[in-house]
Amino acid sequence: MNRFGRVLVTGGAGYVGAALVPALLARGYAVNVLDLYLYGTEVFAEQRGPALLEIAGDIRDPDAVARALDGADAVIHLACISNDPSYDLDPALGRSINYDAFRPLVRAAKAAGVKRFVYASSSSVYGVKAERDVHEDLPLEPLTDYSKYKALCEDVLGREREPGFTTVTVRPSTVCGWSPRLRLDLVVNILAAHAWHNHRIRVFGGDQMRPNIHIADMVGVYLDLLDQPDAAIDGDVFNAGYENRTVNELAQIVRDAVGGAIEIDVVPTDDNRSYHVSSAKMRRVLGFVPRFTIEDAVRDLCEAFASGKVGAMNDPMYHNIHRMRDANLR
Repeated sequence: MNRFGRVLVTGGAGYVGAALVPALLARGYAVNVLDLYLYGTEVFAEQRGPALLEIAGDIRDPDAVARALDGADAVIHLACISNDPSYDLDPALGRSINYDAFRPLVRAAKAAGVKRFVYASSSSVYGVKAERDVHEDLPLEPLTDYSKYKALCEDVLGREREPGFTTVTVRPSTVCGWSPRLRLDLVVNILAAHAWHNHRIRVFGGDQMRPNIHIADMVGVYLDLLDQPDAAIDGDVFNAGYENRTVNELAQIVRDAVGGAIEIDVVPTDDNRSYHVSSAKMRRVLGFVPRFTIEDAVRDLCEAFASGKVGAMNDPMYHNIHRMRDANLR
């Protein structure tokens, strides 16, 4: 039996949300979605019904937030300007959505009677670490405004926590795999797209370590956090990752999973960020063990390419920075 009846997913029509919302509905939750729907309004065409309430609105709009919180007793907060390039298009916009709107949302959730608040932060909050395994007890040293405000929101959530309002923060690794709201600006996804369409992969650098998690496992983490008892997670933080691979290894995995004659070109890069994220705490405390591999993600993407679910790989709808530029959001 579900611990909660209705879950609000902010940013629910985004890359992860588009996979999470159907999974929540399948589990018997009622779901509210608050999203700008910049990437289309038909992402939940197959799920529409009395259990799904969609609010096309801005996380900065108190009225939209109030409507989205109506009846919700849990929140999974995914909404943000995602990734550094998209954030850097308009730093003031990024701050207003990613940070300025956060405390008002948390306080509105408490006032509305929400009992559990799950926040999607980012593994980028750690910055560059010399440690072999980047774990939750290491200090946060964000290098960009995007990651800085993710870290600051974690602090805000900790300060707003109180009895009866359980909070938990997730720091996801880079997500990969098929979603109805597909992104082709994530490392595994874009490598797979180039391998499938162009039979050529370009690798920048190659020795940098990158942590990844399959989108189905990322969805599983959020579902699991709704199931957990309050005492197991209240005020805690969990890395959510699975496979740590170098960019060269990712390219080779993609090449082998796609199959055929695929060339790999290696070119120099100034981006030498490299980090190995440990998700041992997630396994130890939550008992959550990822099940899906990078190969699984690539095969799922190839099936989507082959079946015609995906249009031209350079379509702005698959690339956050291009869609943000086209939308001219303020």
